[in-house]
Amino acid sequence: MMSMKWEDSNVWRWLSQSSPTALYDRQIVWLSFGLMLVGLIMVTSASIPVSSRLVDQPFYFAIRQGIYLIGALILAAVALQIPLARWQQLSVPMLLISLFLLIAVLGVGRSVNGAMRWLPLGIINLQPAEVAKLSLFLFIAGYLVRRHGEVRESVYGFLKPLAVLIIIAVLLLAQPDLGSVVVMFVTTIGMLFIAGAKLWQFGVLLFSGLGLVGLLIIAEPYRVRRVTSFLDPWQDPFGSGYQLTQSLMAFGRGDWWGQGLGNSIQKLEYLPEAHTDFVVAVLAEELGLVGVTVVLLMVFALVFRALFIGKRCLEANQLFGGFLAFGIGIWFAFQALVNVGAAAGIMPTKGLTLPLVSYGGSSLFIMSTAVALLLRIDHEYRLETSQAHQRIVTHEKRKRTKA
Repeated sequence: MMSMKWEDSNVWRWLSQSSPTALYDRQIVWLSFGLMLVGLIMVTSASIPVSSRLVDQPFYFAIRQGIYLIGALILAAVALQIPLARWQQLSVPMLLISLFLLIAVLGVGRSVNGAMRWLPLGIINLQPAEVAKLSLFLFIAGYLVRRHGEVRESVYGFLKPLAVLIIIAVLLLAQPDLGSVVVMFVTTIGMLFIAGAKLWQFGVLLFSGLGLVGLLIIAEPYRVRRVTSFLDPWQDPFGSGYQLTQSLMAFGRGDWWGQGLGNSIQKLEYLPEAHTDFVVAVLAEELGLVGVTVVLLMVFALVFRALFIGKRCLEANQLFGGFLAFGIGIWFAFQALVNVGAAAGIMPTKGLTLPLVSYGGSSLFIMSTAVALLLRIDHEYRLETSQAHQRIVTHEKRKRTKA
């Protein structure tokens, strides 16, 4: 028997080929729903001990996550109805609103664990950094459409969007929130690279950014402690390395298949932030390496779809949608890598969520809106392709009729 090639397999076709009849990307829909469902289950499991201690209600955080999910789906449904042309028009106003929110949080924000990152808005604490991420990527996509040639040919055109990034970075570092700055920086240079920025510009920017991040780490003692504890967390397992050592214990106990859903020991308030930044550690302990691998494959299948949509749009000269899809794909991929890498001890600990999985209203709302934007980008591409095909068919019919 002849072995089937990977390119001919059903999995490859499902990931890389569009349905000829549907005007939306079914893979993105099911992958997103799957990640949200996994997130709800794991947040429920991980948050029971801390919910019981704080409010004497074991499903307090689970109920809130469920409410956030419903709100996120409603927000995504609204975002899905807005044409890309309108999103492009709104990119600058949204950026200005994000800057206002970043300034406001420094004055009237709520402090948690020494970080001023949340604006209290009744039932939800809004995190302006999440809004700023999406707003920045929308703005850069619009800028690359307006100044595409300038970015490729002029250093000035390459540097202008970086000035906006620097302003946002200064406001974020005042909170402080270095993790969001790094995500924005990586995604921005990725979008500029896709737009055709010269390789030497890309290299200078990358090394300058790495150098600046190094200086920012050295400037704050707590960041230095995080880096040193990441390199050897067992040197101070009850101090600076406590969170990471507890996370590593969870990974170790999980082994291949896990201890079973609900059977985590580390979530019994040994592991801080078990239902937020370190939910993947509880997932690893309860569902094992196999469970973590499946969730990561779902995330990166979603990323693959985003990059594939971006490539098709750029080839069809739909520049705004193409650049934005690439930006969302890079954003999701890098943030997932940092979240899982921090929990597994591969990277320094950063307060970044696992897309669509971790607890939190702000992150879930913004990530769901980003997924809705991907669906809208793909929908408009398919619609234009379908209409172009219909015009060709109609033209051919008229030719045959005349003949």
